[in-house]
Amino acid sequence: MFKRSFRTNDRVEKTVKLKKTSRDVAKLAKLKSSFEQSPTLTSRIVTFTVGKEGRLFAAHEDVLALSPFFTTACRGQIRQSQSMRIDLPDEEPEVFSCVLEYLYKGDYYPRLVHNKRRNSWELEDAEKSPNPENPGGRGSVEATTYISSVGQDLLRDTVIYCAAEKYGLEELKRLSLRKQGLQSGIEVATILHSARYAYDNTPDSDSRLRAHYLALIIRCRKTFKRSGTMQTEMESGGKLFFDLFVALCNHVDDIVDMGNARSPMTI
Repeated sequence: MFKRSFRTNDRVEKTVKLKKTSRDVAKLAKLKSSFEQSPTLTSRIVTFTVGKEGRLFAAHEDVLALSPFFTTACRGQIRQSQSMRIDLPDEEPEVFSCVLEYLYKGDYYPRLVHNKRRNSWELEDAEKSPNPENPGGRGSVEATTYISSVGQDLLRDTVIYCAAEKYGLEELKRLSLRKQGLQSGIEVATILHSARYAYDNTPDSDSRLRAHYLALIIRCRKTFKRSGTMQTEMESGGKLFFDLFVALCNHVDDIVDMGNARSPMTI
């Protein structure tokens, strides 16, 4: 994850190449099938007022029923009304737009597509990497989005993952995490700020997004060790860094155990 064709001292250079497996194909086919059997779209229209500026969105109640959060919210509305309005003042309009796009289409832009020639997954409209071994990339599509609640640019897929957690959309969580694995050239500060956001907006039981960040920092520890942002973030503390300490200890223990297993037995 996180590679670019040029190097700087404050970027993480790591790419994960995703291979297509029979399990992936089955999951994708199942997901597409569920959206092909879409509702007739004659259900009531639900209007959303999103963000501090109150941007308006609309969606069919039957489509929203895929989310336990929206199902509960719609039940709270007057059933006799032909339209409903739900206020989401703390949601980011760009993120909410991606959630609605997923609910209708099973994906959000840029879509995850399979490259048959390379037998790997990549993002549509992604800039083609000059290195054929590392084809991932975002191209002209921004990897980050500005989140007004924290006043920072964060990784877009992380924010979508957290929104999916809130709305009870497990498949969207898996999709967004997989897309994030294709990102490249992300600055250390952005990664750390996004990791904090992930910890603030996922439960302690989350075993995917949090673990993703811990593994990334450990793999690219030389880059993070040189970063002044890393030092500042660690000094400010938080559960993220305790978990990182535990993960590093486990990593060292694994290395020691491997070394002991390879050493000849002595009496």
